[in-house]
Amino acid sequence: MTAQPPLIEVRELGHGYMMAGELMTVLHEISFQIHHGEFVAIIGPSGSGKSTLMNMLGCLDIANEGTYLLDGQDVRKLSDNKLATIRNEKIGFIFQQFNLLPKLSAYENVELPLIYRNLPHKERKQAVEDSLRLVGLEERMHHRPSELSGGQQQRVAIARAIAGAPPMLLADEPTGALDTKTGIEVMDKMKELNALGHTIIIITHDLSIAEQAKRIIRIQDGELVEDRRNLA
Repeated sequence: MTAQPPLIEVRELGHGYMMAGELMTVLHEISFQIHHGEFVAIIGPSGSGKSTLMNMLGCLDIANEGTYLLDGQDVRKLSDNKLATIRNEKIGFIFQQFNLLPKLSAYENVELPLIYRNLPHKERKQAVEDSLRLVGLEERMHHRPSELSGGQQQRVAIARAIAGAPPMLLADEPTGALDTKTGIEVMDKMKELNALGHTIIIITHDLSIAEQAKRIIRIQDGELVEDRRNLA
């Protein structure tokens, strides 16, 4: 039986910005693979390049050099419209600040990306309700963000990310705006989703968060300095 190809393959990825006429290198020859079902933390201090790498993995930006294959597609060769489609269908984003629309209910926040995908109403309703139930918010789905705690808002954001069943969940400091107890609850939910088969990539500066993943990739000064399995 043929082995499933990696979900993500990054080869010699490099990126930089022109500042005052000089090229400032942010990422330098980054290479790794992430397979379906993995739970990976990408860790590094502020300024290490991890946020830039996140933007590349999330198709929010395109690297100057190297190759990024997402589900076998060479991201650098895709049009802006195709990249937008990939962001909507293949990547579930979870942000530190939740990014919920304040005038919409939890249900409507989760539903919105599915409307953009032109998913039929019946399928949409099922997907929204299933994802909110999975994060334990079936009783709060008609509440607006202002009526929810920070942890509940982040769970709405997680439900929104998983509702369209994307191959990858990309979480940027998902516990950064939460207190310790709520952060633990959110990480427990991430582990549950990974156990269900979701591929999860967390970007963080917090080693205690990274250590909860099954694999840790460490970025420092724009270079990959460590890639290890977490045996804990």
